Formats: sequence, C-alpha cells, structure tokens
Amino acid sequence: MNTKKVLILDDEEMIRVLLRELLKRSGFEIVEASSAEEALEILKNDFIQIMFFDLMLPGMNGIDLCKEVKKKHPIAIIHAMTGYTSVFELATIREAGFEDYFIKPIKLDTILKAAENAAEKIARWRTQKPN
Repeated sequence: MNTKKVLILDDEEMIRVLLRELLKRSGFEIVEASSAEEALEILKNDFIQIMFFDLMLPGMNGIDLCKEVKKKHPIAIIHAMTGYTSVFELATIREAGFEDYFIKPIKLDTILKAAENAAEKIARWRTQKPN
C-alpha cells in the first residue's frame, strides 16, 4: 500500500490541478474527483488514506462525505478545504472526522506540509505493533 497516495476532491478543476502538481512534485501519487459521489466510487476500489475534500460540492457536501468515508476507513486522514467560512463551523468540521481544515485561498506550503505529516503518521502507524 502506498502511504503517499492522496485523493483530491474539489469541484473546481483549477484547484485540483494546482494541488495535483504540487503534491506530484513532492512524490505523492494523486487521484482526483470532482464530486462526492465520484470520490465514493473511487474509494470502493482504491485504498487511499490521505484526502483533501472541498466542503461545498454539488450533491453531497464534504461534511456528509467525510462521515461516510470515516465509517469504512476510520484511520483515514481527511482535510477539509473551504472558501465559505461562515457556512461551516469548526466544531461541525471536527465532529465529521476531519483532521484539519484550510480556508481558501490555501497556501501551497501548508497543503504540502499537511500531506507530508499525514504520510509520516500513516507510515509510523503501519510499523507499530500493538502490545
């Protein structure tokens, strides 16, 4: 399993392209989706543990998607991205299961650091043995 595989979900193509290029240059394998429904379809067949979800999406929103994904992948590290800070409150975002959230426009070094930290955490979890 690739600990550096990332799912980027955003309905804005330019955001996906920007994040894809940033993360690919840093050695991440990227999978993209433009809707929550497309992301769920991808996750049926592909094991991905690092994800970045836009919260405002057509159809199912990022909050509901995160709750759904966490049921099947409880240790997935999912980050929220939004340009609508007045719509989503931090408590709601955390309760849904997001690791962290970022307000658009997002600094690219912040996204890269979050992805790298998530990959390190997952790699560490895989090497630890329960007592």
